[in-house]
Amino acid sequence: MAVYLDNSATTQVAPEIQQTLMEVVANYYGNPSSLHRIGGEAEKLMARAREVAARFLGVKPDELFFTSGGTESNNLALKGAAFQYQSRGKHIITTQIEHAAVYQVCKALERDFGFDVTYLPVDHNGVVSVQDVEKALRKDTILVSVMHVNNELGSVQPVEAIGRLLKKRRKVFFHVDHVQGVGKVPLDIKGSGIDLLSISGHKIHAPKGTGLLYVREGIRLYPLLHGGGQEGGLRSGTENVPGIVALAKAIRLAKENEAQHIGHLLKLKQILLEGLADIPGVYINTPLDKRITAPHIVNLSCPGIKPEVLVHALEEKEIYVSTTSACSSRKDQVSRTLEAIGLEGPRLHSPLRVSLSIYNTVEDIQYFLKTLRDILPHYQKIMRV
Repeated sequence: MAVYLDNSATTQVAPEIQQTLMEVVANYYGNPSSLHRIGGEAEKLMARAREVAARFLGVKPDELFFTSGGTESNNLALKGAAFQYQSRGKHIITTQIEHAAVYQVCKALERDFGFDVTYLPVDHNGVVSVQDVEKALRKDTILVSVMHVNNELGSVQPVEAIGRLLKKRRKVFFHVDHVQGVGKVPLDIKGSGIDLLSISGHKIHAPKGTGLLYVREGIRLYPLLHGGGQEGGLRSGTENVPGIVALAKAIRLAKENEAQHIGHLLKLKQILLEGLADIPGVYINTPLDKRITAPHIVNLSCPGIKPEVLVHALEEKEIYVSTTSACSSRKDQVSRTLEAIGLEGPRLHSPLRVSLSIYNTVEDIQYFLKTLRDILPHYQKIMRV
């Protein structure tokens, strides 16, 4: 019995999306830029997919630009805005716990292009203060980038309140990394005053290599890719029509079933948290306040045990979890996010992340809890960080 609990790293492609993907691969193989009928059919299908995604996200179709995933969308949002509007100023505000696809972009903008970036702290729950955002604003600030849901802790940032604040500063753009929030934490994109927003397909049961960037009407970005001028000149390159259609369907399914899916995830998370509380030597790092945490992520520590040892021990029982972000889990370094919330010592060096999907069951959680309870005493005796 394989129990996959690493859904913040990637998700399995939904069966109905697999079917759609194969149908498009087989029947819509034309280049959407071609003038003939086969190309035109692909272009029309892609246009319908854009309309579907826009309708369920509550935005206009011409405000969506398809990309290869969250990393590209984040790079395009930050670099595109920074390069396009640097004449206004070269100051950017973000947080200390952003995903590497934002954090490292900011570091590159500082190092290579002379931008000044403010990295705001977070509280012990991993939540940034709106007041800190306001205090950090300067005359030369051009961009604020704050993720919606943290990929390690599951903490939810006050993006609506930040958006209201920034509406008063028309020359400051607001970017939100929404990769972990789609279908799990509702977000009114237009109502929150968001200017730029990133989404990744493989976090919502679409295939890898799919994503999009929402760009509010009227905003111009400097493109990262130059070529044939696809995606309104913002993202050149022949479009991935099967992936785009699959992404649009994944967004539709996530939004249509959002309330049901959230309810299911909350039920599983509650069982998980209650079970972990009964296991000696386990500490919960994720916020317990439901108002500021997503329903699908639980971060925990088992001080005294190297996390990679537990990952492989659980793997032997066909349970699959991770240590930190999948983008950083193979690097020998502590979590920047856990450091930011004040963890230190053995607890900082022993994190596990359990992340749920709609396909997980109560039985999955019970099996994980039983297995963890069974194997922990052995490793607590023989292992030390």
